[in-house]
Parts: sequence; structure tokens; C-alpha cells
Amino acid sequence: MSLLDSFVGKSFRDEEAGRVVVFTGDRCHRGYVIKSESEELKIRSFLKMFYFAHFSILLLGMQVANAWLSFLVNIQAFGHPAAHLLRTVGISLGIYSLVVGVPYFLLWKSYKKALLGFVSTQDEVLVSGKSEGWQPWFALAGFTVAVLAGLMVFYLVRAK
Repeated sequence: MSLLDSFVGKSFRDEEAGRVVVFTGDRCHRGYVIKSESEELKIRSFLKMFYFAHFSILLLGMQVANAWLSFLVNIQAFGHPAAHLLRTVGISLGIYSLVVGVPYFLLWKSYKKALLGFVSTQDEVLVSGKSEGWQPWFALAGFTVAVLAGLMVFYLVRAK
């Protein structure tokens, strides 16, 4: 639960106007003042539910898509997967977008609709600065993508 608490905790800040919640996916520098402790607890529980569903869809969907891809690639009619890397990647992306993309899109739509029930437009305030803690994650994600791209290029051009 501490992982969920850390993600949810990044949405709350102490500003000059008071305790403010900044929702993920909302416009930059826009937050909403929270008037009571009970409202904050209600918003925290909603965000924990959202993040749990978010991670469940991504992790379980990735596993289901990988299992389906393994089954399809091992069928002898398609041939060896290394011989048809582009086709295999295309099938993988198609299955992943179907298994993960559709449920995640529906979750995102319901999340955006539910936000309006927790806050009022009269409580909207401008938030100063950036959120702390996300810059190292972007650097790590960029480094990971660069390493994976380098490995893929290495295995595609190496001598056989």
C-alpha cells in the first residue's frame, strides 16, 4: 500500500490558499482547494482505487498480451519469429492495444468524469511550481528506452 500512498501523496500540496489537490491528467498549474479533512480522505480513496485499477490493467494486460503473442508466434504457419521481426512486433502492438488500450481508455474516461464530483470550479486555484519527484523518473524512463533501442539495433545488425 505504500506504493499507492506515494503516488496519491504526489497529488496533494500545501499552498498559500490551503491544502490543494492536483489531479493527474488535468491542466498544468491548476489545483483545487480542499475544504475539509473528510474531503481529502474521500479524494485519497478514489485516487487509490484509480491507481490500483491503472496498474492492474497495465500489468495483467501486458501478461495476457504476451501469452497470446507467444501462442500466435509459435504456430508453425507464421514461421520463425526472428525471421519476421516487424510482423511479430506489429502483432504484439495490435494485441497489446486491444487488451490494454480499450480497458485503459474506458478507465480514463470514467476517471475524468468522476473528478467533477469531488471538486468545484469555485475552488480552483493556480499552483506554483512543478510537482516534486517526477524528474528522476523521466530521466530513468528515457535511459531505459535508449538502452532497449540500442540493444534492438545491436541484435538486428550483428553478424549471424
